[in-house]
Amino acid sequence: MLAGWVERGWPLIARRMAPGDEMGDAAGVPLGLPLPPAQGKRRLAFVVPAEAIVSTSPPPTMEAAMEAAPASWRPTMDRLVGIAAACGGEARLYGSLAWRLLTGLDYLTARSDLDMLLPLPARHDVRCLTDTIAALERAAPINLDGELVRSDGAGVNWRELHEGAAQVLVKTAGEAVLLDTADFLGQ
Repeated sequence: MLAGWVERGWPLIARRMAPGDEMGDAAGVPLGLPLPPAQGKRRLAFVVPAEAIVSTSPPPTMEAAMEAAPASWRPTMDRLVGIAAACGGEARLYGSLAWRLLTGLDYLTARSDLDMLLPLPARHDVRCLTDTIAALERAAPINLDGELVRSDGAGVNWRELHEGAAQVLVKTAGEAVLLDTADFLGQ
């Protein structure tokens, strides 16, 4: 399966370094591959030399995934695209729908969530944004999971912000740390 994956030019996903990921003196890039449910849904971890990276790209846009999505998901996705545009950015995907779009393999199951990345509005009207997402989820045929992402790439699960938590788990490419919500929002 792995050889075929590479031959097809399918992507791997960047991940944070984990203990034991070191490559001696050489700098390595930690990558992951979530296998589809038919292959056991295991998550494989790799560290490769930086020169082995052929290309990089951001996660796919929600708009690009419309045709790959179940028809019942599309109205919700369309609303999320509009919400992201109002926040000054694009709605992006990760998770099962993104992998289905990128590979054509069936990653979706009856329990799949819509895993989304939405831009955090520059004016930080977070309460209005998370209230809108929560209302959309109540009417949606799927759970909405995902993060609100600052312009520097740091993200927080939208539910943590919606619940008004004093501290939130902030994820970046290099680490995951607890921060006061006000610090994350720059208030």
